[in-house]
Amino acid sequence: MAGLWFEEFEKGQVFDHEWTRTITEADNKWFSLITMNPQPVHIDNAAAARSIWKRPLVNSLFTLGLMVGMSVNDTTLGTTVANLGMTDVKFPHPLFEGDTVKIRTTVLDKRESKSRPCEGIVTLRHEAFNQDGVMCGVCDRQALMRLRPKAAAA
Repeated sequence: MAGLWFEEFEKGQVFDHEWTRTITEADNKWFSLITMNPQPVHIDNAAAARSIWKRPLVNSLFTLGLMVGMSVNDTTLGTTVANLGMTDVKFPHPLFEGDTVKIRTTVLDKRESKSRPCEGIVTLRHEAFNQDGVMCGVCDRQALMRLRPKAAAA
């Protein structure tokens, strides 16, 4: 199992995820259209060329999805129960088609669940950086994580 059990997370722990992802024109337009976001700055090259950016912007919800998705293999694959929520989502610098994204995750906090005895809540901060190391996104995510099964603890 690639993901970590609740007990394996430590406050302050940092994951510099190895995977990177270069965002293609097809990624951006497909994601925008399949999520029914017809914003011209994402899907219309001519309209985007007239914007202050002069080129298409990557849909911010695609960026958010990458921040979480690219972290899963190192953190929650097979050990999470559910995402409880995301807060403090910010996009301080735009991403553009052709940019390559790298993700860093920091464990902000953890606590055992008061209502679910075999689970705990881990708060993770995900940060997205472009190929120049500029932060392009950040969010804090609360994940409901499984505690290590008792039989496996021995």
